[in-house]
Amino acid sequence: MKVGIAGFGTIGKPVAAALQKGIDGLELAAVCSRDKDKARRNMEGLCDPVPVVSPQELADMCDVIVECVPKAAFRDIAEPALKAGRIFITVSGAGLLIHPDVVDLARDNKAQIILATGALLGLDAVRAAAEGEIEQVRMITRKPPFSLTGAPYLVENNISIENLSEPLKVFEGTAREGAAGFPANVNVAAALGLAGIGPDRTTLEIWADPALERNTHRIEVEADSARFSLSIENVPSVENPGTGKITALSVIAALRALTAPLKVGS
Repeated sequence: MKVGIAGFGTIGKPVAAALQKGIDGLELAAVCSRDKDKARRNMEGLCDPVPVVSPQELADMCDVIVECVPKAAFRDIAEPALKAGRIFITVSGAGLLIHPDVVDLARDNKAQIILATGALLGLDAVRAAAEGEIEQVRMITRKPPFSLTGAPYLVENNISIENLSEPLKVFEGTAREGAAGFPANVNVAAALGLAGIGPDRTTLEIWADPALERNTHRIEVEADSARFSLSIENVPSVENPGTGKITALSVIAALRALTAPLKVGS
């Protein structure tokens, strides 16, 4: 299958490198980027050059579209890909919350949306628990202050995270509200909401913690089938501290699962 990557930065480049190295049954066919010259430069020494095309051309050329663009461009990539009946892989839970109709678009055109795990863990357990009854899902995110810099919620509420000497809780609310206020930081909260009891019943806390060097997420689930808590400490990527290195790796794992003879996990 031919794979197209929309967005060629923190996530897109490692995915391209993995495809170049080799994933059975898949090949990188094209890239879509706002800055075509920069995308071409980024390919040097990373992968064999492929065309840099428009969103529509990407949908026309490729069987699988990997979306890793800024939230504002999510629909520009999703709509043509889904109308073309493609497999659409994304880590943007926030994008799906803002544009819920894309699920209908996928259904109507026999396309498929795969929300990769991203920087979280345990989504398979949450999905399994959701087949029964879940009473409560809570998420606590703690990040180094620099990872939260520029978040719309902080700007709109005039919350300063500079020169902190101790942890500061900067947000408490629903996963939907958190995904809107921190779109570059907590796609994981949106994904957790979609996997379980919904983004409006999933609660979220966000802390800026100057003692941390890693982005940390903890989820706590109370259900009729199980009670569990999970925690992950992600190494921030160099290019974008708000995105953990494991996010790109989760996309690569999702791609491998498309053609693997054995798929581990539900």
